[in-house]
Amino acid sequence: MGYEWLALASASLWAVAALISVTPARHLGAFAYSRWRMFLVTLMLGTMSLFTGGWQTLSTSTLPLLALSGLVGIFIGDTALFACMNRLGPRRSGLLFSCHALFSALLGLWLFNEQLTGWRLLGALLVFSGVMLAILFGRRSSSAWEQIRGSLAVGIGLGLTAALCQSVGAIIAKPVMMSGEVDAVSASGIRMGSALLAHCALRLVRLPLAMPLKPVTPRILGMIAVNGFLAMALGMTLILVALREGEVGMVAILSSTTPVILLPLLWWHSGERPSAAAWGGALLATLGTALVLGVSTL
Repeated sequence: MGYEWLALASASLWAVAALISVTPARHLGAFAYSRWRMFLVTLMLGTMSLFTGGWQTLSTSTLPLLALSGLVGIFIGDTALFACMNRLGPRRSGLLFSCHALFSALLGLWLFNEQLTGWRLLGALLVFSGVMLAILFGRRSSSAWEQIRGSLAVGIGLGLTAALCQSVGAIIAKPVMMSGEVDAVSASGIRMGSALLAHCALRLVRLPLAMPLKPVTPRILGMIAVNGFLAMALGMTLILVALREGEVGMVAILSSTTPVILLPLLWWHSGERPSAAAWGGALLATLGTALVLGVSTL
């Protein structure tokens, strides 16, 4: 399977996982939910790595980069994403998170002295226009998942923070995966483990934000396990494999199609058709990202 299909598969898994994550994330709070999910996924990945022997592909030189990638992309990024979702719902948070592809391109401009002009500049404007269109005018007030809880500005800031951290985390991990020698499952396990340790440190010092809002129940734990398996054990591992095969920018655009995939899933789950602004915003964001990254097939 080519890296393009791997990135699209990851986007699809993230879309399904987003629906599953709404209830447990709001039940426990962003920090507690992320901590439980990372704990379960670390167990899954660690077991798989031991079973396959993939841990033997790791070296002392790769561990720091993978750990840093996990701290930025998962510890900060995932926690910010679920905090955003708790405020704005899965659709808006997904749209904001899709900006990670744009941030990947902008980081490429900074790191490699590329220029953002012409169609690429137009694409950048389309991404932000599409996201803002869907966020500000895409709401159907009768849907509980569309309700804004708290400050809209804070929610947008959290979503953009999650997108930026996802982009930076992928760029940090790219050199490790390019070698082709590191097992993707084991690399995901190291990234997840480093993020889990950071979350556990916050829990040990009893930081108020890290404390669960409500006690965890077997049903909530089961939903977290399914979500973690789909989004992290499978989704993030596929992204690492895709990064090994292809460019960061192309992987970013294909994995940023999650908001478009999420719309029909929300329609099917809630029985309520998303508004025209929601569809238009998602499509504009995807088209804009394609232009920024120089995709000529659209």
